[in-house]
Amino acid sequence: METNPVHIIKALELLDLHYESFHKVAPFASQTGHPVPMDTRGWSQILASVLTGIKGLDRQKGADLDDGSDVKGANTWMAIDTPRFNGVIKAGTKSSTSGKIESVDEMPHLYLVLWDETIRSSARCRIWVIRTQNDAVFRNVCLKWYEKKEAGEIKSNNFQLHPPRGRDTNIIRNTCGNLEYPLFFAAEKFQNEKYKLTEYNPQVRDDGCCILIP
Repeated sequence: METNPVHIIKALELLDLHYESFHKVAPFASQTGHPVPMDTRGWSQILASVLTGIKGLDRQKGADLDDGSDVKGANTWMAIDTPRFNGVIKAGTKSSTSGKIESVDEMPHLYLVLWDETIRSSARCRIWVIRTQNDAVFRNVCLKWYEKKEAGEIKSNNFQLHPPRGRDTNIIRNTCGNLEYPLFFAAEKFQNEKYKLTEYNPQVRDDGCCILIP
Protein backbone atom coordinates (compact mmCIF):
# COMPACT_ATOMS: atom_id res chain seq x y z
CA MET A 1 0.00 0.00 0.00
CA GLU A 2 1.36 3.40 -0.99
CA THR A 3 2.51 5.59 1.90
CA ASN A 4 0.68 8.89 2.32
CA PRO A 5 2.72 11.95 1.30
CA VAL A 6 4.02 14.25 4.02
CA HIS A 7 1.27 16.86 3.67
CA ILE A 8 -1.43 14.20 4.06
CA ILE A 9 0.29 12.81 7.17
CA LYS A 10 0.44 16.34 8.63
CA ALA A 11 -3.22 16.92 7.79
CA LEU A 12 -4.25 13.74 9.58
CA GLU A 13 -2.13 14.72 12.60
CA LEU A 14 -3.88 18.08 12.64
CA LEU A 15 -7.28 16.38 12.57
CA ASP A 16 -6.29 14.19 15.52
CA LEU A 17 -5.09 17.26 17.45
CA HIS A 18 -8.33 19.10 16.73
CA TYR A 19 -10.45 16.14 17.88
CA GLU A 20 -8.38 15.61 21.03
CA SER A 21 -8.41 19.30 21.96
CA PHE A 22 -12.17 19.57 21.53
CA HIS A 23 -13.05 16.47 23.53
CA LYS A 24 -10.60 17.18 26.34
CA VAL A 25 -12.13 20.57 27.06
CA ALA A 26 -15.76 19.49 26.46
CA PRO A 27 -16.30 18.13 30.03
CA PHE A 28 -15.08 21.42 31.54
CA ALA A 29 -17.43 23.39 29.31
CA SER A 30 -20.32 21.13 30.29
CA GLN A 31 -19.57 21.39 34.02
CA THR A 32 -19.40 25.18 33.90
CA GLY A 33 -22.37 25.67 31.59
CA HIS A 34 -20.44 27.12 28.65
CA PRO A 35 -20.11 26.23 24.97
CA VAL A 36 -17.07 24.19 24.01
CA PRO A 37 -14.42 26.70 22.82
CA MET A 38 -13.86 25.96 19.17
CA ASP A 39 -12.36 28.06 16.39
CA THR A 40 -13.72 26.29 13.33
CA ARG A 41 -12.60 29.15 11.10
CA GLY A 42 -8.99 28.93 12.29
CA TRP A 43 -8.74 25.14 12.21
CA SER A 44 -10.25 25.06 8.70
CA GLN A 45 -7.81 27.64 7.36
CA ILE A 46 -4.80 25.85 8.84
CA LEU A 47 -5.96 22.53 7.40
CA ALA A 48 -6.40 24.07 3.95
CA SER A 49 -2.87 25.49 4.13
CA VAL A 50 -1.40 22.14 5.19
CA LEU A 51 -3.04 20.35 2.27
CA THR A 52 -2.34 22.94 -0.42
CA GLY A 53 1.00 24.33 0.76
CA ILE A 54 -0.45 27.86 0.49
CA LYS A 55 0.12 29.96 3.59
CA GLY A 56 -2.22 32.39 5.26
CA LEU A 57 -1.70 36.15 5.46
CA ASP A 58 0.20 36.17 8.78
CA ARG A 59 -2.72 37.78 10.63
CA GLN A 60 -3.20 40.48 7.97
CA LYS A 61 -6.67 41.36 6.76
CA GLY A 62 -7.89 40.11 3.41
CA ALA A 63 -8.34 36.67 1.90
CA ASP A 64 -7.78 33.56 4.00
CA LEU A 65 -4.91 32.21 1.90
CA ASP A 66 -1.94 33.95 0.35
CA ASP A 67 -3.11 33.30 -3.21
CA GLY A 68 -6.43 35.08 -2.62
CA SER A 69 -8.47 31.95 -1.90
CA ASP A 70 -11.10 31.83 0.85
CA VAL A 71 -11.89 29.08 3.34
CA LYS A 72 -15.29 28.53 4.96
CA GLY A 73 -15.80 26.08 7.80
CA ALA A 74 -18.73 24.44 9.61
CA ASN A 75 -18.70 22.04 12.55
CA THR A 76 -21.59 19.93 13.86
CA TRP A 77 -19.91 18.74 17.08
CA MET A 78 -22.25 19.55 20.00
CA ALA A 79 -23.73 22.29 17.83
CA ILE A 80 -26.75 24.17 19.18
CA ASP A 81 -27.59 25.97 15.93
CA THR A 82 -27.57 24.37 12.49
CA PRO A 83 -24.03 24.72 11.13
CA ARG A 84 -23.79 26.28 7.68
CA PHE A 85 -21.16 27.84 5.47
CA ASN A 86 -21.79 31.56 6.00
CA GLY A 87 -20.74 34.63 4.01
CA VAL A 88 -19.57 32.53 1.09
CA ILE A 89 -19.64 35.45 -1.37
CA LYS A 90 -19.38 39.16 -0.68
CA ALA A 91 -22.43 41.29 0.02
CA GLY A 92 -22.95 44.31 2.24
CA THR A 93 -19.23 45.12 2.62
CA LYS A 94 -17.25 48.18 1.57
CA SER A 95 -15.44 46.28 -1.18
CA SER A 96 -15.95 47.73 -4.68
CA THR A 97 -17.02 44.29 -5.91
CA SER A 98 -19.35 43.53 -2.99
CA GLY A 99 -22.76 42.50 -4.25
CA LYS A 100 -21.43 41.78 -7.74
CA ILE A 101 -20.42 38.60 -9.55
CA GLU A 102 -16.96 40.16 -9.97
CA SER A 103 -16.33 39.44 -6.30
CA VAL A 104 -15.74 35.76 -7.05
CA ASP A 105 -13.09 36.69 -9.64
CA GLU A 106 -10.81 37.81 -6.82
CA MET A 107 -10.27 34.26 -5.48
CA PRO A 108 -8.81 31.34 -7.42
CA HIS A 109 -10.36 28.77 -5.07
CA LEU A 110 -13.01 28.52 -2.39
CA TYR A 111 -12.56 25.72 0.16
CA LEU A 112 -15.53 24.42 2.16
CA VAL A 113 -14.49 22.47 5.26
CA LEU A 114 -17.08 20.40 7.13
CA TRP A 115 -16.43 18.62 10.43
CA ASP A 116 -19.31 16.24 11.18
CA GLU A 117 -20.18 12.70 12.28
CA THR A 118 -21.37 9.85 10.07
CA ILE A 119 -24.11 7.26 10.45
CA ARG A 120 -21.18 4.89 11.09
CA SER A 121 -20.52 6.74 14.38
CA SER A 122 -17.23 8.08 13.07
CA ALA A 123 -15.90 11.61 13.18
CA ARG A 124 -15.31 12.97 9.70
CA CYS A 125 -13.74 15.92 7.95
CA ARG A 126 -14.43 16.75 4.31
CA ILE A 127 -13.19 19.54 2.08
CA TRP A 128 -14.80 20.60 -1.18
CA VAL A 129 -13.09 23.03 -3.53
CA ILE A 130 -14.57 25.39 -6.11
CA ARG A 131 -12.64 27.04 -8.92
CA THR A 132 -14.57 30.26 -8.48
CA GLN A 133 -13.12 32.03 -11.52
CA ASN A 134 -13.90 29.18 -13.91
CA ASP A 135 -16.82 27.14 -12.57
CA ALA A 136 -19.78 28.37 -14.64
CA VAL A 137 -22.34 26.33 -12.67
CA PHE A 138 -21.28 27.79 -9.32
CA ARG A 139 -21.05 31.30 -10.80
CA ASN A 140 -24.60 31.00 -12.12
CA VAL A 141 -25.88 30.25 -8.62
CA CYS A 142 -23.98 33.28 -7.29
CA LEU A 143 -25.32 35.48 -10.10
CA LYS A 144 -28.88 34.34 -9.44
CA TRP A 145 -28.46 35.13 -5.73
CA TYR A 146 -27.04 38.59 -6.48
CA GLU A 147 -29.94 39.31 -8.85
CA LYS A 148 -32.49 38.32 -6.21
CA LYS A 149 -30.62 40.44 -3.67
CA GLU A 150 -30.66 43.43 -6.01
CA ALA A 151 -34.39 42.94 -6.68
CA GLY A 152 -35.14 42.85 -2.95
CA GLU A 153 -36.31 39.23 -2.98
CA ILE A 154 -33.42 38.37 -0.64
CA LYS A 155 -32.93 40.73 2.32
CA SER A 156 -29.93 39.17 4.04
CA ASN A 157 -26.31 39.89 3.07
CA ASN A 158 -25.40 36.35 4.12
CA PHE A 159 -25.02 33.94 1.19
CA GLN A 160 -25.31 30.57 2.93
CA LEU A 161 -24.55 27.07 1.76
CA HIS A 162 -26.17 24.16 3.59
CA PRO A 163 -23.67 21.28 3.84
CA PRO A 164 -24.56 17.55 3.88
CA ARG A 165 -24.27 17.15 7.64
CA GLY A 166 -24.06 13.47 8.55
CA ARG A 167 -24.82 12.37 4.99
CA ASP A 168 -22.59 10.54 2.52
CA THR A 169 -23.16 12.95 -0.34
CA ASN A 170 -21.39 15.90 -1.94
CA ILE A 171 -24.59 17.84 -2.53
CA ILE A 172 -24.55 21.27 -0.88
CA ARG A 173 -27.74 23.30 -0.98
CA ASN A 174 -28.70 26.92 -1.52
CA THR A 175 -32.03 28.55 -2.31
CA CYS A 176 -30.66 29.56 -5.73
CA GLY A 177 -29.34 26.13 -6.66
CA ASN A 178 -28.36 22.76 -5.23
CA LEU A 179 -24.99 21.57 -6.52
CA GLU A 180 -22.79 18.52 -6.26
CA TYR A 181 -19.39 19.94 -5.30
CA PRO A 182 -15.95 18.51 -6.15
CA LEU A 183 -14.61 16.62 -3.12
CA PHE A 184 -10.97 17.47 -2.48
CA PHE A 185 -10.24 15.63 0.78
CA ALA A 186 -11.99 13.37 3.27
CA ALA A 187 -10.89 11.54 6.43
CA GLU A 188 -12.69 9.56 9.13
CA LYS A 189 -11.94 8.61 12.70
CA PHE A 190 -13.58 5.71 14.52
CA GLN A 191 -13.56 5.49 18.32
CA ASN A 192 -10.12 4.79 19.84
CA GLU A 193 -8.51 5.17 16.42
CA LYS A 194 -6.80 7.99 14.58
CA TYR A 195 -8.07 9.76 11.49
CA LYS A 196 -7.55 7.84 8.27
CA LEU A 197 -7.64 9.19 4.74
CA THR A 198 -10.72 8.07 2.80
CA GLU A 199 -10.58 10.37 -0.23
CA TYR A 200 -7.99 12.64 -1.79
CA ASN A 201 -8.51 14.21 -5.21
CA PRO A 202 -5.89 16.96 -5.70
CA GLN A 203 -6.72 17.25 -9.40
CA VAL A 204 -10.07 18.91 -8.67
CA ARG A 205 -8.18 22.09 -7.79
CA ASP A 206 -7.31 22.26 -11.50
CA ASP A 207 -10.28 20.72 -13.29
CA GLY A 208 -13.12 20.19 -10.79
CA CYS A 209 -16.59 21.46 -11.64
CA CYS A 210 -19.87 21.64 -9.77
CA ILE A 211 -22.87 19.75 -11.11
CA LEU A 212 -26.38 21.21 -10.92
CA ILE A 213 -28.86 18.96 -9.15
CA PRO A 214 -32.45 19.25 -10.51
